[in-house]
Amino acid sequence: MFLKLWYGFIFVIVLYGIPSDGQKKKEVLLADKVTQMMDWASRRAVIRMNGEKFRRFVRAQPRNYSVVVMFTALQPQRQCGVCRQADEEYQILANSWRYSSAFTNKIFFAAVDFDEGSDVFQMLNMNSAPSFIHFPPKGKSKQADTYELQVRGFAAEQLARWIADRTDVHIRVIRPPNYAGPLMLGFLLAVVGGLVYLRRDNLDFLYNKNAWAFAALCIVLIMTSGQMWNHIRGPPYAHKNPNTGQVSYIHSSSQAQFVAETHIVLLFNAAVTLGMVLLHEAATSDMDVGKRKIMCVAGIGLVVLFFSWLLSIFRAKYHGYPYSFLMS
Repeated sequence: MFLKLWYGFIFVIVLYGIPSDGQKKKEVLLADKVTQMMDWASRRAVIRMNGEKFRRFVRAQPRNYSVVVMFTALQPQRQCGVCRQADEEYQILANSWRYSSAFTNKIFFAAVDFDEGSDVFQMLNMNSAPSFIHFPPKGKSKQADTYELQVRGFAAEQLARWIADRTDVHIRVIRPPNYAGPLMLGFLLAVVGGLVYLRRDNLDFLYNKNAWAFAALCIVLIMTSGQMWNHIRGPPYAHKNPNTGQVSYIHSSSQAQFVAETHIVLLFNAAVTLGMVLLHEAATSDMDVGKRKIMCVAGIGLVVLFFSWLLSIFRAKYHGYPYSFLMS
């Protein structure tokens, strides 16, 4: 029996070899890194990192865990409103993972602020914030490991889907309760109900065609400007370059948009619509000729000016579009 055990031990040694000192050091170093990351994650779901921590715990091997890093600029002097909005969504995602029953050391969430780790930004040749990059356990990050923020938005649910694609870790996003929506809806219903009650003896206003037409027009303008896309994708309001300070309100791609862009398009569409209404009234109303001429000129001016601006936005997003009107 003893000989069998001895031969078995020798067979294992021959087959797998005796662990070298270098391998033992790697295992100890890896264990220390995982322990440290778990300790940080237990205190704060998003681990704050500077250049030294980033190079040691994210870039350097050995590493058997993934790290999702948000590169941001949250200091007040940077005036990056988008960074604050993205940070709120990122915190929701990280806390959903940290306090879920499926939490493991397979993936960690970290953040590098420009003012705390500008050397990391230089190392990665990054010139904008916020940005999200996934660093896999082995190998270098690929193109798909960089989150397409301007296309997909920074909503926690969108980030969770991207992480599931990159790591097979599925995170169920749990948001803190928000009663603003139900309260506003309840307030609106109360106001409408109060008005109907006060006018209960005369409900002719419910049959006012102009009121219903105005309400329908508002809904059409909101939907055609892209508000539903904003609700689904959760894009940033605008984009500010942390290096130059330049703010972009119009997205340069036809596959994405900013919230500010939808507001601009809504305003332009409303102005064109108002111009068309003025032209119609000038042609059909019974007012004197002078007022009708003023309405006609104002209507033409609104249509020409704002349609030209709409066409300019279209040209800026659809590169190569050959047509323009008044403005290039």
